[in-house]
Amino acid sequence: MAAPALQQPSFLLANLKVDSTTKPFLQRCQELVKVIDDYPAKELHLIFPWLVESVFGSLDGVIMGWNLQFLQARSNEYNIVMDFLDPSGPMMKLVYKLQAEEYKYEIPVSFLPGPVKASIQEGVLPDCPLFHNKLQFPLSGLQTLSLALNPFEYYMFIFASSLITPKNYPLGQHVSSLDNAYFVLVDTYLKYFLPTEGSVPPSPFADNRGSVSPPAPRAPSVPFAGYGIHSTSLLKRHISHQPSVTADPAAQEIWRSEALLQVFVEIWLHHYSLEMYQKLQSPQVKETFTPTEEHVLVVRLLVKHLHAFSCSLKPEQVCSSPSAHSSPLEEFKRVVVQRFVQQKLYVFLQHCFGHWPLDASFRAVLETWLSYIQPWRYTGENTNPQTDQNKGVPEKWGLFVQENLLMYTKLFQGFLNRVVRIDLVNVKNALMVFRVAKVFAQPNLSEMIQKGEQLFLEPEHVLHHRQHRVFLTPSHGGSFLSARQSVVTDGVFRVKSHVYGLEGQDCQYKQMFGTELRGALNAGQLSQLMATLGSGQDDGNSRQLPDCVQGENGLILTDLGRMQIINGLRRFEIEYQGDPELQPIRSYENAVLVRLFFKISSLVNERFGGHMEVLCSRQDFLGRLGRHYLASPEVMADGRQRSPETRRTAERNRRPRLSLRTLASYRTLLMLLFLYLFGVLFSFGPISSTLLILTGGFLYGLFITLFGDKLKSQ
Repeated sequence: MAAPALQQPSFLLANLKVDSTTKPFLQRCQELVKVIDDYPAKELHLIFPWLVESVFGSLDGVIMGWNLQFLQARSNEYNIVMDFLDPSGPMMKLVYKLQAEEYKYEIPVSFLPGPVKASIQEGVLPDCPLFHNKLQFPLSGLQTLSLALNPFEYYMFIFASSLITPKNYPLGQHVSSLDNAYFVLVDTYLKYFLPTEGSVPPSPFADNRGSVSPPAPRAPSVPFAGYGIHSTSLLKRHISHQPSVTADPAAQEIWRSEALLQVFVEIWLHHYSLEMYQKLQSPQVKETFTPTEEHVLVVRLLVKHLHAFSCSLKPEQVCSSPSAHSSPLEEFKRVVVQRFVQQKLYVFLQHCFGHWPLDASFRAVLETWLSYIQPWRYTGENTNPQTDQNKGVPEKWGLFVQENLLMYTKLFQGFLNRVVRIDLVNVKNALMVFRVAKVFAQPNLSEMIQKGEQLFLEPEHVLHHRQHRVFLTPSHGGSFLSARQSVVTDGVFRVKSHVYGLEGQDCQYKQMFGTELRGALNAGQLSQLMATLGSGQDDGNSRQLPDCVQGENGLILTDLGRMQIINGLRRFEIEYQGDPELQPIRSYENAVLVRLFFKISSLVNERFGGHMEVLCSRQDFLGRLGRHYLASPEVMADGRQRSPETRRTAERNRRPRLSLRTLASYRTLLMLLFLYLFGVLFSFGPISSTLLILTGGFLYGLFITLFGDKLKSQ
């Protein structure tokens, strides 16, 4: 799209907006490439926010963007989009062009992840250094705070947010998470900015202002120093003494890598703080964010690549201690998983394990978990999977297992809690159990986990002389470029710091190989379960209730009863157990007559209810006759219980009452019509026929009262 040099920037933006609605997609992209090449940064600055939102959609979901989640490789527009958004493509060229200047773009705090937003609104510094030195203070107060990001951070923020932003997609569109443009683009950005080989390609434009400032190590919660119209940055008074990153040219090598990872982790994983995670364990607390299956699959892609990125360190670099000769990229690889991902991924997976529906879609969460706890799968070595399975987990991964002990033990226990509640007859559910069993059956892995648990159970006095040494956990924030603390080699301190850092000092740790967990699906209980299930089948399981115990408010299922229901061995005969008169009107009933007879019977029951109870409580012939006509039909038909109900409900439904609802049935009405027609054939009038019908009903009831028990016994 050519334009005169004297054209105002507002005209450029207006023309692009018009073109976006009138011109074909290919032509629009070609003209955007020309605009990016021809116009200076001063004019491109004004179109940048609009262009990013028109591609990825707006944060509020109003603007749909290019719908990358629905763009498949077979689409004609796929290659055009991928070329335009490639890390070396026109869009990133625009980002670097603006990055070379001092341009900033605002993101309202209301669109930040929940814990970050809450921290800022409460006047506490966020943990992630991505948000440091970027808060803008408006005159209206903290509720309208915004974040000033550089072009690269802004671009990645909108890109990452488009995955979780609720949007009103057209009906019938199905997201294919493995080959759509968004998924492939995430993979491309990860491989480009977090390379497993070589270094990050430099920016094509000189960049002296856009780097990420690494704050020094600090306490987890630092309050505001003050609030007023003169404040320009949340951290200005606290870290204004820090030197700029630009003083260290080596730091420029990976600032984009760190910024990209921080954005992805914060937007995709940081939706629950540790405090909120602990509250979510209570059933009365409503969850604030629900991830989708596509969201989880993208998180798994991130986890797999970070393992490959971290494992790409050369053996001599892994074994050697950090030194001044190590490049920033090598140092980044050393700490990337533990420092940036571990805590937030643990809380994210814990939430998914506890709140995900009990269906086969849990496979995405399961594979994400299994990918994280098996970093040895992503070393890049060409090994035979069968041989590697028999060989077992290399000893060098024992340190990783110790530093991630809860990822193995606590989440395994959470998985077991799900297993006992799902239908294992379903092949997909059974496959998930097989996958977990196969992973934890790898040689050496169980020994590594047991060793980690033994270290955690060491007496507390072992730590007394080390209390002044604290790990720089993710909750302490800080860029990895900050001054590194001495490496703690003591396994006891390492494991305890990991567990207490994620679960709190007062956590009650349940051992994965302890007696309590072993006592949950052991051999003795399994044999007893199978014997009980077999006897239930021999005794006519279809007519038996599942195993229950009588509670204060009725029957309560036991673990055995749940297993009987899950495997289809026994079941409750579910039926309506409320007030029979208040059942929904059936298709074989006349709605007008049901309501009319209900009003009549309600008046009679309200007025003569006491007399009915007295009559039915008698033990003589009149009492038996009253119970036949006035007792609940369900109780008269079958006295045994088919499904659980509370005692209060049972007592209320068994009170004597007059019920006329049977007369509203079309079947009853048709039978009465035939009886009246039959009476007409014998010259009986309506009154005579009515008296004969009532007499017949009374005699039938009299017969059942006199001989009903004998007939039942025979």
